[in-house]
Amino acid sequence: MRPSPPSRRSVLGGAATAALAAASAAAHAAPREAPGPPPHAPEPGAADRPAGGSAPYRWRTAVIGGTGFVTGVLFHPAVRDLAYARTDIGGAYRWDGRGARWIPLTDHLGWDDWNLLGVEAMAVDPAHPDRIYLALGTYTQPWAGPGAVLRSDDRGRTWARTDLDVRLGANEDGRGTGERLLVDPRDPATLWLGTRHDGLLVSRDRGATWAPAPFPATPSATGQGVTLLAAAGRTVYAGWGDGGGALYRTAPGGGWEAVPGRPGGPSARVPVRAAYDAGTRALYVTYADAPGPNGQTDGSVHRLDTATGTWTDVTPVRPGPGDTFGYGGAATDPRRPGTVVVSTNNRWGPVDTLFRSTDGGATWTSLKDTAVFDVSETPYLAWGAERPKFGWWIQALALDPFDSRHLVYGTGATLYGTRDLRHWAPEVRGLEESSVRQLLSPPSGGAHLLSGLGDVGVMYHDRLTASPSRGMAANPVFGTATGLALAPLRPSYVVRSGWGDHGNGAYSTDGGRTWTPFAAQPAPARQAPGPIATSADGRVLLWSFVHGDGTRSATHRSTDDGAHWTAVPTFPAGAAPVADPVDPRRFHAYDTAAGTLYTSTDGGATFTATATGLPSGDAQYRIAAAPGRSGDLWLSAKDHGLFRSVDGGRAFARTAGCRASYALGFGRAAPGGDGYPAVYQTGTVGDVTGVYRSDDAGRSWVRINDDAHQWGWTGEVVTGDPRRYGRVYLGTNGRGVQYGDPV
Repeated sequence: MRPSPPSRRSVLGGAATAALAAASAAAHAAPREAPGPPPHAPEPGAADRPAGGSAPYRWRTAVIGGTGFVTGVLFHPAVRDLAYARTDIGGAYRWDGRGARWIPLTDHLGWDDWNLLGVEAMAVDPAHPDRIYLALGTYTQPWAGPGAVLRSDDRGRTWARTDLDVRLGANEDGRGTGERLLVDPRDPATLWLGTRHDGLLVSRDRGATWAPAPFPATPSATGQGVTLLAAAGRTVYAGWGDGGGALYRTAPGGGWEAVPGRPGGPSARVPVRAAYDAGTRALYVTYADAPGPNGQTDGSVHRLDTATGTWTDVTPVRPGPGDTFGYGGAATDPRRPGTVVVSTNNRWGPVDTLFRSTDGGATWTSLKDTAVFDVSETPYLAWGAERPKFGWWIQALALDPFDSRHLVYGTGATLYGTRDLRHWAPEVRGLEESSVRQLLSPPSGGAHLLSGLGDVGVMYHDRLTASPSRGMAANPVFGTATGLALAPLRPSYVVRSGWGDHGNGAYSTDGGRTWTPFAAQPAPARQAPGPIATSADGRVLLWSFVHGDGTRSATHRSTDDGAHWTAVPTFPAGAAPVADPVDPRRFHAYDTAAGTLYTSTDGGATFTATATGLPSGDAQYRIAAAPGRSGDLWLSAKDHGLFRSVDGGRAFARTAGCRASYALGFGRAAPGGDGYPAVYQTGTVGDVTGVYRSDDAGRSWVRINDDAHQWGWTGEVVTGDPRRYGRVYLGTNGRGVQYGDPV
């Protein structure tokens, strides 16, 4: 599979060009996420606009199963079946042992708090099982807001929040290290938080307030800073990622001191994880030459006897030419002293594994060698192959303190677990981390939903309550999907585009169940596969291309299912093509740079400008065509508002009452109404940004999400169901596909 620049972090605003140009693709199956700038601030001076009402909805998550990087897992040491997981862009979860599923804990974070959906670190209090702490903040760049710490006394059901004046980087390099947050073993009111660029912070009041703590190492604006904090008895250890594998500990007389004799060299440059074995008083530290999850070529594992200060190199297998990697996760077994498990990371040749030792690291066994996988609950994990990989990006690793054979580890796509150290299956039910790019709800056929996703391609949702039985769309397999469209007059005809090693486009004649790759593709498709559209009857395809550096190639047209392509010089390069849902000859394209709408009436062969002077300057302004009508266009222009044209795009009028509009879609009309489709959008009505529905063509709006269901930034895609009134599908950037129904 070909990775995509950018991948799982959606671009939130027009200022993204520089960031995207700098993003590079990782050369492996799970691409590295690229950052994106924040959404635009609300338009000033519009507080007097009419607000909408609200309608009660029941919200659920369409089941796929994981799909993102699980960066940390913690079992509580004193309570059976109490565990927490964190993700890089999709929030935090608590394990419900009775229901055998993960419960999301941060869905209440809203539009303005989009940067807090990445969890940099988490901590439990060994002496107070109901307490949980989260350090939130996705990016450290200037366009991202400062981080925050959430603290809960009821296992995450309710939260108190403290905003920080420093930034955290849960979706940056080093996000799998940790944990960077720790409850001090000597005083449960004291918490330590390691930051990347601002040193060590301390709280003496259970996270309510924070202050810089004196620390021997000096942070930098580009470094990793404190990569881990671990308790060994009553001593706290801190790993430092910017100084040759430096490790510090709390000193008996107060303050911090360097741990003598620490390992050095390229294989021990960055401390990644640490695990303490209380039975043998040994601290195990995994190291790599880079923080990961990408870019590691060397690593090691070392054991510190905390009683004597003696270091021992216990590296299971040394990286070398043709087999480069680092080490990642670490876990010890409190029931069996001397038992330790560590993971490799970024090992793309022989593939990553877990090594387990029962003699303090003297000898090791690779658990991959005897592993038997069952991914029937989440079939996409086979990635189009006969069997799944053991995993990649393995930096989260945890051993159940109440069951020595219950081991879990996170990957770039899921969380695997075993109960016998041999048979493995995803333990990911309830944890959904997709970054959603496209959504289609066909008017007929077996599936009510098709989704285009970051990193895991296109899914055909035969059921919303189970992972798609066919896995990800194959022939070819994609990484990130960039386009997904169907022909309204022939809804069994669907096309898709995306990043792939064996082709970048395909069509389906059975509603997306099976696919045929395009027999040919334009030259830019491999390096810049962009959005794709099909005419209402499926006879014409239009495919746009935008490169990572922002340059745009000519849009191409095919009239034979992608066997032959010709450039369309009059199409505004890089724009997203939109087909008229009724007239097969009509297409539209919105030039967001110029604020001009272009229209074709000859099946996409030529385009002419039909409306000018529209909002410009943001690549995420977008056109949507109302189903069942020709020439009925809606323009979501973010803080400029929502516009509509009923004359094929010659004139647009702003829709009153909508302060901002980010994404818009349509569903089945309300019963007893005038037959106009229900309109759904993520936007701002009055002063509230949320998910809205209109049953009267935009004259009035009701909010259909609530403050407990916000999911951060949701400005990419939304659509209704043409067969079920009130059903809405919402794409999130890290919490998968949410779908709602009226209560």
